[in-house]
Amino acid sequence: MKNNQNILSPAVYIVGAGPGDPDLLTVKAQKLLAVADVILFADSLIPPEILHLCRQDAEIIPTANKTLEEILALIIPRVRSHQSVVRLHSGDPSLYSAVHEQMQLLAAADIPFEVIPGISAFQAAAAKLKIELTVPGLVQTIILTRISGRTQVPHREELAALAAHQASLCLYLSARHIDNAQAKLLEHYPPHTPIAICYRIGWADEKIIVVPLQQMAESTHQENITRTTLYLISPALAAAVPQPTSSLPRSRLYHPEHDHIFRSSCGAAKDITV
Repeated sequence: MKNNQNILSPAVYIVGAGPGDPDLLTVKAQKLLAVADVILFADSLIPPEILHLCRQDAEIIPTANKTLEEILALIIPRVRSHQSVVRLHSGDPSLYSAVHEQMQLLAAADIPFEVIPGISAFQAAAAKLKIELTVPGLVQTIILTRISGRTQVPHREELAALAAHQASLCLYLSARHIDNAQAKLLEHYPPHTPIAICYRIGWADEKIIVVPLQQMAESTHQENITRTTLYLISPALAAAVPQPTSSLPRSRLYHPEHDHIFRSSCGAAKDITV
């Protein structure tokens, strides 16, 4: 931005809009939307309520029916005519948003751009489920992936191979191939492993269904889900069931016997009455 906070430098601002809920936009994203001259947004994935944050005189361009070439043909002349352009993507631009080729082509055309991160569906889903995806002593790894469909996944990232880790696995863009996905997951996760089917997280019609892994495909078909769905497969879902405090695995970070640069060890743990 220029020194005047109400004026943006002529450039492209690739902004993550989050999973749907306008309240999950970052402060920076809101500031950019409030002042940008032009907004290009993926209208099939971003709720129109987010556009209420834009300037009343901003040029709003939906892009769901446009190719990358058509989108760039809209962006480049506007930046060259000294306008600021927000390219609004759902979720976070670093995940399944096809920004890699956009950035390459913008750089080749000598168009300045900036990337502003957003909340991803896996983060919003974990918050809705009230779980931590990295529970001490249970699971410490999160895998974000998808199954092969029209876009092929590299062989080394095949779903069954990733499932072998039994980590917190967040499965994107896979609803249309859910029978195949379930079969591959069952090669390594126990059939009773709880999974969450998270449909349109952050939207008014969001739906979250928690079922055993062996019922994942059946539940997807029963709900007629074909898109905009995240599947969360994790031992952390089972750990979310209330348990006696003494049986819970505990992080070292806040343990009384754990010292670090900001705190000395307090010795033996004391009883805590809740």
